[in-house]
Amino acid sequence: MEYPTKAMTVNDDRESIPGPNLEDERRKALLRSFTPEDDKRTRRKIDRRFLVLIGMMYIIKTIDYTNAANVKVLQVGDDRNILKELNMTSDQYNWVQSIYFISYIDFEVPSNLLLKRLTPRLWQSRIMLSWGVVLACHAAAQNKEALWALRFLLGMCEAGLFPGLAAQLCGWYRSDEMGKHIMWMFGFQNTSGIVGSLLAYATSYMNGLCGMSAWRWVYLLEGLFTILFAGVIYLVLPDWTKSALTGKWLTEREQEYVEARLSENAPKTSDSDFSKDEVIASLNDPRTYAFMLSQVLVNFSGYALTWELPTITTSLGFAGLPRNQLLNIPPSAAAVLAIIFSGWFLKQAYLTRPAYTMFCIMGPMLLFFILLTVLTSRVGIYIACVLGNMFYSVYFIPFWAWRTSSLKGTTGAAFTLAFQSCVGQVGGVIGPQLFQSRFAYNGYKTPFAICAGVIGAACVANGWTWWLTRNVEWDVRRIRRLRIQEQRQGRIYADDDVRVYEEREFYQGIKKSPTAGDV
Repeated sequence: MEYPTKAMTVNDDRESIPGPNLEDERRKALLRSFTPEDDKRTRRKIDRRFLVLIGMMYIIKTIDYTNAANVKVLQVGDDRNILKELNMTSDQYNWVQSIYFISYIDFEVPSNLLLKRLTPRLWQSRIMLSWGVVLACHAAAQNKEALWALRFLLGMCEAGLFPGLAAQLCGWYRSDEMGKHIMWMFGFQNTSGIVGSLLAYATSYMNGLCGMSAWRWVYLLEGLFTILFAGVIYLVLPDWTKSALTGKWLTEREQEYVEARLSENAPKTSDSDFSKDEVIASLNDPRTYAFMLSQVLVNFSGYALTWELPTITTSLGFAGLPRNQLLNIPPSAAAVLAIIFSGWFLKQAYLTRPAYTMFCIMGPMLLFFILLTVLTSRVGIYIACVLGNMFYSVYFIPFWAWRTSSLKGTTGAAFTLAFQSCVGQVGGVIGPQLFQSRFAYNGYKTPFAICAGVIGAACVANGWTWWLTRNVEWDVRRIRRLRIQEQRQGRIYADDDVRVYEEREFYQGIKKSPTAGDV
C-alpha cells in the first residue's frame, strides 16, 4: 500500500526519472541477494568491532567525569578529604561539575564537525588521550582554582565523544536498530556507577600511600588507564562503511550491502566532509529544538539527582566510611537491568519510541513527588533514589534511538547531535547547583520539588516532539515490523523503506489515518 506524502507531486516527478529507479532496483537486488544467514554474519562482524569497544569508551568517559561525586565523600570529615585539602565548601565544590559542563557545551559542536574530515578513529583516540592526560593532572591540584581550571579543560577534551559515536553509528546501523547500540553505551555507562564506586572503595585504602590522599590516587589511576585505552581506540575503532580500513575486515560486497540497507537519510562514506546546507536545514527544523528542550529539562533533574546521590546515600547513615561507597551500587545495578530490558523491548517494536519515552519520563516525576510529599523513612528515600536513577537512565535508550530517525546526512547528523547534546548539557550546569547546603534542613525537599516541576515540563516537551515526528516514527515502527515478518520467513526485507525527506502521512490531525494500518 502506498501512503500519501507531504510532497507527493514532487515524489511522483522523481519516480518518473529513470536514474533513481534503476539505482533503487539495483539496491533492492543487492539486498535480496543476501540470505538471513549472510545478513547475520555481516552484522555480527560489525557488532564485534563496535559493541564492546563503544561500551568501554562510554564507561571510561562516565567514570572519569562522575568520579568527582564519589571523590567528594572519600574520607569525608577527615583532613585528607578533598574539601579539606583544597579549602572548599560543599557549594563551591558543586562548581566542579558545572564548570565541566560549561566547557563541554562550548566545544561539543566544533569537535563533532571535525569527525568526518579527521575520521572517527583518529578523532576519538585524540579525545580519549587528551582527557586522560588532563584527568591524571587532577591529582596535582593544590587549590580550588586549579581544580576548576582542570575541570574546564576536561570538558573541552571530552567534548564530542558521545555525539561523535552516535553520528558514526547512524552510518552503520538503521534507526530501528539503534536501541540495541544505545543500550550498550548507556548500559556500560550505568555499570560505571558500580565500577566507580568499587574503585573509590578500593582506592580509599591507598590513602596516604606515597604521601598522596586517596582522592588524588583516584584521579591519577583513572587518568593513566584512559591514556592507555586511547591506543586501543586508534587500533580497533572502525571509520566509515567504505573506508580503506573497513575493507580489511569486510568484503566489498558486504560494504555495499551495509550501506544499501540503510535508510535514505543515513550518513554515507561518499558524503562531503562538510555541508553548509545540512547545517542550515538542521537550524530551521523545529524538531531540533523540540528534542533539545526535552533533553535540557530531563538532564536538569537527572544530573541533580546523580550528582547528589552519593551524598544522599552517605547522609542516610546506613554505612560508615569507606563502605558508604558501596551504597551507590544498587542504583546503578537497577539501571543496568532496566536498560537491558529496554533494548530488547525496543527491538520488538511493540510501541513507537516516543510512546515508550513518555512512559520512562513519568517514573522520575512520580518518584520526585513521592520524595517531596510522602517519604520520611531512610529506607523509603533510598529505594526512591534507586528507582529515580533507574528511570532517568532508561529514558535515554528510546530517546536517542528516536532522535536518529529524523537526522539528515553526515554533516547534518554530526551537527544536530552535537548542537542538541551541548545545549542539552545546560541541565548539567544547573543541576548540581540545585542541592545547596541551605536546603539540607528539610531533607532537600525544595530541590526535589523543583525537579518534579521540571520533569513535568519535560513531559510537555516530549509530547511536542512526538507530534513533530509522529509520521516518521510510525513509519519506522511499520517498516521494523515488516522486516521482522520477513526475517521469520527466512527472507531479507527489500521493499520501500522509511521516508524522511518526504514523509508519509499516517495521521489526520492527532488521529491515525484509517489507511495507516498496524502491521
